[in-house]
Amino acid sequence: MMELNGVLVVDKPQNMTSHDVVAIMRRALNTKKIGHTGTLDPMATGVLPICVGKATKIVDFLMDRKKAYVCEMVLGSATDTQDCWGEITDKIDAFHVTEAEIVAAINAFVGEIEQIPPMYSALKVNGEKLVDLARQGIVIDREPRKRTVHSIENIDVRHHTVKFKVTCSKGTYIRTLCHDIGLKLGTYAHMTELRRVLSEPFDLQQSVTIEQIRQDASTLDLIAMEDALS
Repeated sequence: MMELNGVLVVDKPQNMTSHDVVAIMRRALNTKKIGHTGTLDPMATGVLPICVGKATKIVDFLMDRKKAYVCEMVLGSATDTQDCWGEITDKIDAFHVTEAEIVAAINAFVGEIEQIPPMYSALKVNGEKLVDLARQGIVIDREPRKRTVHSIENIDVRHHTVKFKVTCSKGTYIRTLCHDIGLKLGTYAHMTELRRVLSEPFDLQQSVTIEQIRQDASTLDLIAMEDALS
């Protein structure tokens, strides 16, 4: 069997981990040399570039590039996970917040920002994942991290539900961004939807579905390493 080398862009479905996608591709392509370029949370969907064969050598380089997401958030309540898959921890009426204030608050996050990583994350502190500590009810102090929000576009406000597209540096937590926007507005917010539409240089137009991989992986066109690095 010919050795496969290159990148396949997968449109990750909801309720599946990035590791699940890698496992499916290992079976479908009958190869162990596979790695993904940056984890997507199980509830998030969209662009997940998978490196196959010799392309696993360029994983770190691809991970450093810009990402873009379309997200939805709801004002008025906070959750322990900063998204709708967690438990509600706080509520404040958001009726006083106007559309103009929402748009201004969101736009205030364009540029270099500081984020405190959420407890429900895969980040490790002293060898332990924060999410594992959080599940035990342990909350520890986390150092703020500098991140860059390159742009926020297509802001769509419908009462307390807000959608927008954000282009940012790697390691930016979009649910933390939603949480912080809520606090800036004097209320709370949590993320209800997340779709990655870009993981430079790959977008959704180049993506294949899990169904396509399962049906006939041998017909899939891998993106050459040179093109991925261009």
